[in-house]
Amino acid sequence: YGIMVYQEQVMQATQVLAGYTLGGADLLRRAMGKKKPEEMAKQRDSFVRGCARENQIPAPKANEIFDLLEKFAGYGFNKSHAAAYAVVAYQTAYLKANYPVEFLSAMMTNDLADTAKLSQYIAEARALEIEVLPPDVNESGVYFEPAPSAAHPAPASPAQGTPPARRAIRFGLAAIKGVGEIAVHSILHARAQGGSFSSLFDLCERVDTRAVNRKALEAFVRSGACDRLGSNRATLFHQIDRALARASSLAIDRQRGQASLFEALEQNVAAPPESGVRLEEWPEAERLAQEKELLGFYVTGHRPKKRAASRERRSPSIRAPARRTASATTSAFPSGSSRRSRRSTIP
Repeated sequence: YGIMVYQEQVMQATQVLAGYTLGGADLLRRAMGKKKPEEMAKQRDSFVRGCARENQIPAPKANEIFDLLEKFAGYGFNKSHAAAYAVVAYQTAYLKANYPVEFLSAMMTNDLADTAKLSQYIAEARALEIEVLPPDVNESGVYFEPAPSAAHPAPASPAQGTPPARRAIRFGLAAIKGVGEIAVHSILHARAQGGSFSSLFDLCERVDTRAVNRKALEAFVRSGACDRLGSNRATLFHQIDRALARASSLAIDRQRGQASLFEALEQNVAAPPESGVRLEEWPEAERLAQEKELLGFYVTGHRPKKRAASRERRSPSIRAPARRTASATTSAFPSGSSRRSRRSTIP
């Protein structure tokens, strides 16, 4: 049909039409692949002269043929490469069709540092009615993993492929910005040794705080990974300093061979009250903005439509309302970076 499919056909065409040797045809193929204008101009002249010499093809027709060859070089592969791509395309299509949860989990893990691609995969998962669960220090692994979904209970006899009970993907802790894999492995090790964490204080006492440092804890709290630890995000954020200080003190006591009063009285005794202060939760818009910053998308909801619409209608000359008082802000945000984030999200 006159349609070139493989790069080898370009080489064959130049041999038959312009009398190229195999070596010369391969040089033309390389020049097309590199797309160097000066080299392509030399090759065009050689091709047109060869066509006239070997087959008496007029220059306009020879230039037209060369244009077709050059256009093909923008997307063509050699035969072996094209065949390999076809096999991979078939395999990935099969996996996506029959094991969509596992397939998308692997794709998200492969691009966990690319928030733009993650957003695309998450949108695709939701289009396939696959739930994307938020990160959780008691449930998440290092990477994205298939997880049970409460919205799709398992039937008595699951069909072939991914059972409906696992129609969900759990967000990996290593995909949270500001959290390294060493910190995640420390959490997983502590969880495997002593079970789920009951509070932020419990978490800090059981992990290596050199790996799970303040920066990592802030990222966990702000992203929602600690939402099941018994307090709201504002309160948990406020507890970070006390939790780290207590964990450090206990670690020093253990190194010295000492025991705390509670350890002396009874083993496995509950920890003392974590905090006498329970702060008001951050506004929804603020929580969503932090999720977007750390995860690349909104996990617990969507950006409030009213707030988005008001921003679009707002004239540039109209000043925004005054910010909250410094005392209300600093009580929930000890760090400067978080105060900046808070100011940026208050309407």
